[in-house]
Amino acid sequence: MAEFRRNLLGPDATKLPEETEVLARLDAGDEALDLAAKHPTSSLVWAILADEAYGEGRTIESYAFARVGYHRGLDALRRAGWKGAGPIPWEHEPNRGFLRSLYALGRAAAAIGEDEEVVRIDKFLNESDPEAKPAIEAS
Repeated sequence: MAEFRRNLLGPDATKLPEETEVLARLDAGDEALDLAAKHPTSSLVWAILADEAYGEGRTIESYAFARVGYHRGLDALRRAGWKGAGPIPWEHEPNRGFLRSLYALGRAAAAIGEDEEVVRIDKFLNESDPEAKPAIEAS
């Protein structure tokens, strides 16, 4: 994947810290539902739950899980210095939980007819990193 290029006049890219324990527990086979109770601030866990629910046709649950992941991700981004704008590169793996939650929120919003939210989320995702949506859809 190409290196993320930032606007030299804009803010620096925000890079979230790695969720070492969450990744280790996922690699060990722990279920996302169990991890959500132990790591409720992890956007990655909420994104996984949103994807699972969506894949099983539970659109409203997917929407709710994605919304939690999105808000937890916004909190994490702010702690990392994000000021409400600027790149959130997909290539930085710890950012992927937030970007996946954002994508899942847009997908579920589209499924329930929340057209204005879909437009807003698509814009936010593209402004965060134009490579994120194609990368998520390819996986």
